[in-house]
Amino acid sequence: MLQRAARLLAAIVMTMAGALVGTVATAGTAHADGCYTWTRTLSQGASGADVTQLQIRLGGYPGYGSVLSVDGEFGPATAAALTRFQSAYGLAADGVAGPNTFSKLYALQDDDCTPIHFTYSELNDCNTTWAGGAVSASAAKANALRTMWKLEALRHALGDQPIRVTSGFRSTTCNQNAGGASSSRHLYGDAADLGSGPHSLCRLAQQARNHGFRGILGPGYPDHNDHTHLDHRSGQFWSAPTCGI
Repeated sequence: MLQRAARLLAAIVMTMAGALVGTVATAGTAHADGCYTWTRTLSQGASGADVTQLQIRLGGYPGYGSVLSVDGEFGPATAAALTRFQSAYGLAADGVAGPNTFSKLYALQDDDCTPIHFTYSELNDCNTTWAGGAVSASAAKANALRTMWKLEALRHALGDQPIRVTSGFRSTTCNQNAGGASSSRHLYGDAADLGSGPHSLCRLAQQARNHGFRGILGPGYPDHNDHTHLDHRSGQFWSAPTCGI
């Protein structure tokens, strides 16, 4: 009887231990992400690659007419962008990136680091290599990723309704075939043309002023009455006269 009781007790202990190990393992992986996993809380004064990754995802929250630098330095502008992001998603808007902020970011990104509502293929219907533009293939693809995160912020601000991308990266050949300017930002991978859908072209252009786009061209600007063009040029140039811009 005593031996039987001892075996039963041992079995219970082993079962509980196994359950605990399983729980710990699950908890340890629950916070990991297929794209990128942050391992520390980030606030003003922090620097490093993890800050850079955060800034890429906050690129659409710089405030009206502003652009958030992606420099790996967590300064006041990054804190302000983070606060806007947190507020937009109903999080505690404290400008500190902790577990709740990271959980929301994980939910918003796919394993290839693109935001869940946009894909590399949407931003490149020219080729699969991202080569042949004005910058290296890797730079063009990185620029497109930053553009997608800005578009994700724009989409959320417009009620999470779809945004239709009609053109993104172009090689020199693709740009010539499309009749693009020789200096087109499409050659750099940081431009996106948007077509009308749930939102008018003017609504897209007007709202884009809040989401980190230096270049905004839309209805009323020559050859832009059928789309709204957004890009990340070196200086601000907005022109969509029909839309009051």
